[in-house]
Amino acid sequence: MKYHAKSIKHALEGLEWAFKTQPNFRVHIILSIFSIIAGIICMIAYEEWLIVGMFIMMGFVIETINTAIEQLGDAIDKDYNIIIKRAKDLGAGAMFIVAIGASITAAIIFLPKILVILS
Repeated sequence: MKYHAKSIKHALEGLEWAFKTQPNFRVHIILSIFSIIAGIICMIAYEEWLIVGMFIMMGFVIETINTAIEQLGDAIDKDYNIIIKRAKDLGAGAMFIVAIGASITAAIIFLPKILVILS
């Protein structure tokens, strides 16, 4: 149990560091809050909440892994290194894919409801 408490402590320290130093992490938090507020206003269904929640969590996971890749790359070599560049680009690409999927899914879930509210 002591080991797990230590692991959780380290995980929370990493998330705190990401929040304090990574602008994209903070942007994700703001967009997540916006999505939750929009979900409440639009009264989305249970299944839609599951999808929104999954995309929020997936975004945080990918953004955190991408940040870890960037940090490791910088620790290995501060100079230009094509292999490290590719790893960083792939991490960013993974987040881009999730962002596109989240945007399309948000449009499918929220646009019809917003149009009903506006009409």
